[in-house]
Amino acid sequence: MSAGRLRVLIVHNRYRSEQPSGENHIVDQESALLADAGHHVIKFERRSDDIASMSPLARASVPLKVPWNTAVRAELGELLHRHRPDVVHIHNTFPLVSPSAVAACADAGIPAVATLHNYRQVCPRGDLYRNGQICMDCVGQLPLPALRHGCYRDSRLATLPLTVNLVANRRRWWSGVTFFFCVSDAQKKVLIQAGMPAQRLIVKPHFVPDPGIRRARPGDHVLCLSRIDEAKGLPLLMAAWDLIAASGGIGMPLVLAGAGPLEGAVARWANNRKDVQYLGLQSRAECSKLMVRATVLVVPSVWLETFGLVLVEAMAAAVPAVAAAHGGCGDLVDDHVTGLLHQPGDAASLADCLRRAVADTGWNLALGNAARHRYERHFTPEVGLAALVRGYERAIAAAGCGERW
Repeated sequence: MSAGRLRVLIVHNRYRSEQPSGENHIVDQESALLADAGHHVIKFERRSDDIASMSPLARASVPLKVPWNTAVRAELGELLHRHRPDVVHIHNTFPLVSPSAVAACADAGIPAVATLHNYRQVCPRGDLYRNGQICMDCVGQLPLPALRHGCYRDSRLATLPLTVNLVANRRRWWSGVTFFFCVSDAQKKVLIQAGMPAQRLIVKPHFVPDPGIRRARPGDHVLCLSRIDEAKGLPLLMAAWDLIAASGGIGMPLVLAGAGPLEGAVARWANNRKDVQYLGLQSRAECSKLMVRATVLVVPSVWLETFGLVLVEAMAAAVPAVAAAHGGCGDLVDDHVTGLLHQPGDAASLADCLRRAVADTGWNLALGNAARHRYERHFTPEVGLAALVRGYERAIAAAGCGERW
């Protein structure tokens, strides 16, 4: 390490390109942020897209590599030996990297940090969600309930390698990673409840680039930018909006953008309605345009979001939000200050919050301005970079002191 410039090696298994991945986007943004600040960034990546082009035998062997990938340990080890980074930052290791990345760091004597984008450290599915409700069955114990229920892809066979991974590598993760970056206080609390070492958990929220434009008037629609599925609360939002429509509406349409397994049902529900527009999947540029014209953003997730990137994007655009009062969403929205929190899973509560959020134009603008101020204090790239480097330096210092946990 020289003159405050760090050598950082990023480890990430990229998700399939057919599904827009917030995690891929976050990794790319953090990498660019570090490089733009003068730090030297090296990447070690695997791509889930590559599975489709593998031979049948290689594809069949992928589940066997989820708990351990010997080739990755060797290849990453060689890269670490050649570049000697100051710190390794691990993101996603499923399915092609595996926790062998942690072993490679230990072999090389290089400190590792890991961002926990989900709950995969304690839940084979990674989302603490099963059969339409929050599930904590595996929190604080061996993940045998997940195997019994076939939580991953509704298959015990598909869930088996993930279960083996957790059982076989839990000690390796929890002892081999110097610090874990949690993305919210809510996520950290769940992980501590699950038995993760609290002294290794650092809350480091994601950042969002300033869009360069913000809302200056109340807007003309209620906006939902989301993956179109059950866990994101789309059925709940549809039920709440029907309650609003039955009572005369709120004078503006609901605009939904996104794709997912429920898009057919959402499209049929929105068809021939003047108070609903379903736009399908939109580009980031189009989403930004929709955001700055929104009166309020709605995030009705029924699962425990670890963060809620779209909520911070709304803050940056001075748009207030209505969100579920649990998980990372509950952390991000300051109730009655930057937006409103509704009772999770309660359509009537969600409908009431949406009505109140748009009823008073002056209050709506004040909520949006407060949201923008919160963004400027906590979620800008400058704040994100400082937190990232601070975490790296703590890990490097701990390694230099021979600190062991």
